[in-house]
Amino acid sequence: MEFYLFILIILFATALADLYVGVANDAVNFLNSAIGSKAGSRLAIMVTASLGVFVGTTFSTGMLEVARSGIFNPAMFTFHEVMIVFLAVMLTDIILLDLYNTFSLPTSTTVSLVFELIGGAVAMSWIKVMAAGGDFGGVFAFLNTARVVTIVSSIGLSILLAFVVGVSVQFVTRLVFTFDYEKRFRWVGAAYTASGLTAIVYFILVKGAKGSAILTPSQMEWIAANMAMLLVGVFIALTVLFQALILATRVNVLKIVVFAGTFALALAFAANDLVNFIGAPMGALHAYQLGVAAPGDVASMTMEGLSAPVRVNPWFLIVAGGIMVGTLWVSKKARSVTQTSLSLGRQEEGVERFSSSALARSIVRMSLSLHDVYRAVTPVTLQRVVSERLDPARAPKYTGEDGVPPAFDLLRASVNLMVASSLISIGTAFKLPLSTTFVTFMVAMSTSLADSAWGRESAVYRVNGVITVIGGWFVTAMLAFTVCFGFTFAIYHGGLPAIIGLVVVGFYFYFHTNRIHAVREAEFAQQEKLYAGIGATDMLAHSRDVAQYLKDAEKAIEGSYEGLIRSNRRMLSDAAFRSRKLNDQGDKLIGAILLLLRTATDEDRGITPRYGRKIAALQIVAANLSSLTSGTQGYVENNHTPPDDEQALELREVHATVGRVLHTVAGALEQSRFDEVAEADAAVQRLKELIREFDRRQMQRIRLGRSKTRQSLVFIGTLNKAERIADQAVILLRLYGESMEELRAGIDMPTA
Repeated sequence: MEFYLFILIILFATALADLYVGVANDAVNFLNSAIGSKAGSRLAIMVTASLGVFVGTTFSTGMLEVARSGIFNPAMFTFHEVMIVFLAVMLTDIILLDLYNTFSLPTSTTVSLVFELIGGAVAMSWIKVMAAGGDFGGVFAFLNTARVVTIVSSIGLSILLAFVVGVSVQFVTRLVFTFDYEKRFRWVGAAYTASGLTAIVYFILVKGAKGSAILTPSQMEWIAANMAMLLVGVFIALTVLFQALILATRVNVLKIVVFAGTFALALAFAANDLVNFIGAPMGALHAYQLGVAAPGDVASMTMEGLSAPVRVNPWFLIVAGGIMVGTLWVSKKARSVTQTSLSLGRQEEGVERFSSSALARSIVRMSLSLHDVYRAVTPVTLQRVVSERLDPARAPKYTGEDGVPPAFDLLRASVNLMVASSLISIGTAFKLPLSTTFVTFMVAMSTSLADSAWGRESAVYRVNGVITVIGGWFVTAMLAFTVCFGFTFAIYHGGLPAIIGLVVVGFYFYFHTNRIHAVREAEFAQQEKLYAGIGATDMLAHSRDVAQYLKDAEKAIEGSYEGLIRSNRRMLSDAAFRSRKLNDQGDKLIGAILLLLRTATDEDRGITPRYGRKIAALQIVAANLSSLTSGTQGYVENNHTPPDDEQALELREVHATVGRVLHTVAGALEQSRFDEVAEADAAVQRLKELIREFDRRQMQRIRLGRSKTRQSLVFIGTLNKAERIADQAVILLRLYGESMEELRAGIDMPTA
């Protein structure tokens, strides 16, 4: 039994890691609405969610049966085989979930567990069938096929149901209350909030109590017998209470709903998803206990005992809840996954985490066509009424304590939480492992759609983001099945060395992805900062961002020049990649200028006249940088003749001169030394003279037949693009210098 005790120890060690990794991904499910609407301080939101998680862990005992016997028939597997499957499941789960956390993609821990169990069970079944001389069709006899179909179909149905219910409820709610909902809330808000909280009480505290490890059977029976009376009483009491609060106090009752919904959704998450993190280890512990108590050959004993219901020790649940709560407070990946959902659902424009795609563009065009059909068949009067009531521009402008406006308002947040917690709790009550991620994400996206958050400026990026996330869910299922299938084979045939090797690989993977995640989030934080908006007194900060942009551009230029000279495809590829990132960064710099223009006060007008010229300069830099990197990369990729020694020397001299110009401008912008414009101008003039001389030499080489046509074109084009970049850099320095002079002098210039 020592070998199996070792496996059990690894399983519980991986369970601790899986709790941390898994909760980091699932935290978005219950934190998204409260954080996005800024319903309260982060401390208050985290405390509320933590309490919900703790209470929810006591409701999860019924769901733990899914891991023990919900996927495969334990009576057809031996103790040895079951332990291997459970170990493969946990090792796969850690790697898979951490991969999604690294790239800030919300995925389903339920789907990963279910398909890992299927993959492990199929692998072990195939091993048994092959050993008995059967064919692959015999594998299905080992699986609880009916249960698997029910689980998978319920997960798939939850996606569609969540979207339909979410968009319907949000549309009706917004139609009734509009974006300027506070006026109407004074008289009908009490009934709305009371009905929402009553639904939460019913689905979480009543239905969810069926799996509780705390309530006794007699208490559950009393609740079931008096359910109608309880619900009516709760609704009446809450309506009276909320109406009194609305009329007599300044309490925002929607914040109560959001906090209650956060608690409820955290509770539902823990009740439904705890099995995803500790289900396999608890199943292995049960199997180990059965093995210890059995006489004879333990390894070959069958595991029909796993089908019997077991009441989990509450201390295991409490410890698991503590780890989950700790993860909420300390995990950086949990915050980044949350930001992904918030960026897709926010009401206003901002930095988009996803690019466009052909499929997203097609969907948006189709939606626009459907909207044209709606306008053609709907009376104009009705269109006008609906449009006015659903106009986001009528919403009052709010900002949080940090000065940043919320991603969406409290009304949408309340719908998100009430709908999602209700749907998830129904699944929990019927012991269906609905994906909390699927439900909450689809509800959040559907309410965003109903709220017209996906305007034409952002729709294609948001739609592509949703497609990416949903596509990732299918990838989750395929990866979970495939990787666990392979791990099961490896452990079965490789034994202890294979186990140790996979554990080492898992640890290496975890620490390596942490580094990747840190780099990605630092880059995105920089982009968010660029778009966050700048006031007049922050113009210096924006000029420093431009300085860093020019420094990075110089590195891309260096890669293009050296890559061309050496015919080094790797250097050119890196330069092209850097150029693409700089193109996005340039868009954020331009977005910040435009946002400044929209929010500028009378005192700020001194810095706005030259916004158009700054934008044009940034666009010219980006366009020439992109053309330079793509042109040199394409030249080398097509295996054309590299520059000769004379051309190489000239290119390096031009690059060195361009580098001095960009470093001079960047340093001046960083240190606010705007009086260095003359020096930068002189450096550009030297560059232009140098390029004219090298152009003359190149013409001479062409006349003497020493330079091929394509070689000449790439040489001349490379020089001219570098000249334009340097020229625009000096223009930017001059423009920022003039803006700061006007700001300091308090000059109110007419708008250009």
